[in-house]
Amino acid sequence: MSSTRVLILGVLLDRPLHGYEVRKTLELWGAQHWANVAFGSIYHALGKMAQEGLLEVIESGEGAGPGGGRGRTVYAITPDGRAEFDRRLREHWSEIMPIVDPFQVALTFMDRLPKADLLSAVRERTERLRAGFASFERARDAKRAADAPRHVDECLVLSAAEYRAQLEWLERAIARIERDDIP
Repeated sequence: MSSTRVLILGVLLDRPLHGYEVRKTLELWGAQHWANVAFGSIYHALGKMAQEGLLEVIESGEGAGPGGGRGRTVYAITPDGRAEFDRRLREHWSEIMPIVDPFQVALTFMDRLPKADLLSAVRERTERLRAGFASFERARDAKRAADAPRHVDECLVLSAAEYRAQLEWLERAIARIERDDIP
């Protein structure tokens, strides 16, 4: 089960919601920054998990909603969904997976770039990481303003720490590249 599905089940633990509310909750939490959530996949996942018996539709989205628009489908977690969430949550705590980052592929072939191009690429990545920090701060501020759960901050704190570690490596790498220490 993907992390997105676990997040959806977790969001539905407290009360039934329609897909838009699930999406807005995950956006509020900043899940796009730390869980690689594709927000468009939420609606598909909700329908699929309902077919699998992990969720139940308690209000159908068919027919006209308020103001003549399409109604929204409301989902509730089932006992099987709770059991699946609990099982997968425990697995997620113990599962260690490599972080797959295309940057490490680029590092493998850094010796194939002329020094000036390599320095340019490293400096550009450094600026992107700094912009990422700013994005994390904006997400944390928005989350606080909306009274989102404080524990979700920890996901943003961990992501920022990963960015910081890479940024520190890049800053040291610039000096080493300039001295011809690498590659």
